Amino acid sequence: MIDTPLRIIPLGGFGEIGKNLLALEYERDILVIDAGLMFPESDMPGIDLVYPEITYLTEHADRVQAILLTHGHEDHIGALPYLLKYLDVPVYATALTRGLAEIKLKEAGLLADSELHTVTADSQIELGNFKVEFFHVCHSIPDAIGIVIHTPVGSVVHATDYKFDQHPVDGKLTDVEKLRRIGDAGVLLLLSDSTNADASGFTPSEQSVNQTLEQVMSTAPGRIIIATFASNISRVQQVIETARLYGRRVGVIGRSMVNNVRMSINLGYLNVTLDELLSLHEMNNLPPERVVIVCTGSQGEPSAVLARLAANEHQQLQILPSDTVVLSATPIPGNEELVNHIIDDLFRLGADVIYSDLCDVHVSGHGSQEDLKLMLSLTRPKFFVPMHGEYRHLVLHSRLAREMGIPPENMVVVESGQVIEVNHDALRLGEEIGGGNVLVDGLSVGDIGAAVLRDRKHLARDGFLVAMVVIDRTTGEVVADPEILTRGFIYVAESDELIEGAKDRMWQVLRGPGGAASSMRNKIKDVLSQYCYNRTGRRPLIFPLVLEV
Repeated sequence: MIDTPLRIIPLGGFGEIGKNLLALEYERDILVIDAGLMFPESDMPGIDLVYPEITYLTEHADRVQAILLTHGHEDHIGALPYLLKYLDVPVYATALTRGLAEIKLKEAGLLADSELHTVTADSQIELGNFKVEFFHVCHSIPDAIGIVIHTPVGSVVHATDYKFDQHPVDGKLTDVEKLRRIGDAGVLLLLSDSTNADASGFTPSEQSVNQTLEQVMSTAPGRIIIATFASNISRVQQVIETARLYGRRVGVIGRSMVNNVRMSINLGYLNVTLDELLSLHEMNNLPPERVVIVCTGSQGEPSAVLARLAANEHQQLQILPSDTVVLSATPIPGNEELVNHIIDDLFRLGADVIYSDLCDVHVSGHGSQEDLKLMLSLTRPKFFVPMHGEYRHLVLHSRLAREMGIPPENMVVVESGQVIEVNHDALRLGEEIGGGNVLVDGLSVGDIGAAVLRDRKHLARDGFLVAMVVIDRTTGEVVADPEILTRGFIYVAESDELIEGAKDRMWQVLRGPGGAASSMRNKIKDVLSQYCYNRTGRRPLIFPLVLEV
């Protein structure tokens, strides 16, 4: 028996949706799979994006062999610029995924210094102690792959973001025969997508969306505006093909959408030419019944095209009463309020809006229970670890694995940061490392922590109160009446009694025993905090300002 275990280090994507990042470690070699981001949750006010915390990788940067990318969605490649700022390592990806990654790296000013390699589903590469091969999977984006990592203790199958679609848009099926051969050769550990572990049956084909698109294009009286993810190249192809059937032309707007579409055309992943796409002028001037516009903003992102159209703030396009808007995506958990607000605004502008509650405008790219069972059946792993899902999804997936014959002692459910160790004979938990979040707020990356978020939530809930007093630097005497300023706490014009009471409490402190200004600030803060709570039942943030003159 080989004593050295293989270490599985999930730094993101376990017990959460997004920021997928997994490291495999054997002896001195580390292999990284995916580098994704996550959209902020509702308890992260002001945050734009969330990256996985990668301290473990940066502390062992000389041991990292490479980064492997499974496909081009944001939750798998969005953090790549962040990683490559700290890790000088090669990146391996299929052609489309590489193209999408290059756009991100170029925007970040890192492309020239990055080492990117193109692989296919038939590629085999050696990286230290790891021998890697790939297999094609169906997903909601072309060129998605699963990964087989051959290690000294056995083979690991990494199967994220897949389904067994019998009618994929690009005609390329998940490679069942290769998976069967991999299973026949022996699989030590399967890591498998759990996103739809609570959905019965097989996930429907991407082609099922065509029925909705055909219905919309055959009946819409004017322009059709379709919002989807900028990386959903398969959906863009479906729109283009359906538009052709009904004598419509397609244009794309939104920086990320335009960049991704142009790159996909150049690489041959979209069956359309740049000349066929509508210009902005044509979108506004062609007969409306001949126009289809594909844009970003299906998740309600405030800066995306759809949000600006809904707010009537787009400089070059406006919503017309005859427009039909299709949100070709289901809201990510936490985005529902933003999406609903945009839908309401679009209706107010007179547009007809079609979204997931009304008909099939989107099909998941993730396998449901029967897809997950099929992956288990094909690979027949000795050990199993569910990944890519919230905690309930991981638990439900582990139950499916038990139904498929995997003993409970041969599987674990873990969250990001919990290390797993595996060898020929055993699967066990290791130490906890990482698994945290790096928060992006504008140009600030990693500067915002729990304390700042706590203050933001506190401010949003209770507002703040500034208590100002001016004292003589020499004598310590108060030289002016205290002043109170509030925002988000009370309406000052109608709260004279409360304000005067607060000033009285300040005077009690000021007339008490003297001391340093810092001591005085703490006393004022404590007194006013208790006073405000007693009078209002709320605790605004208190900012005492003691000015010495």
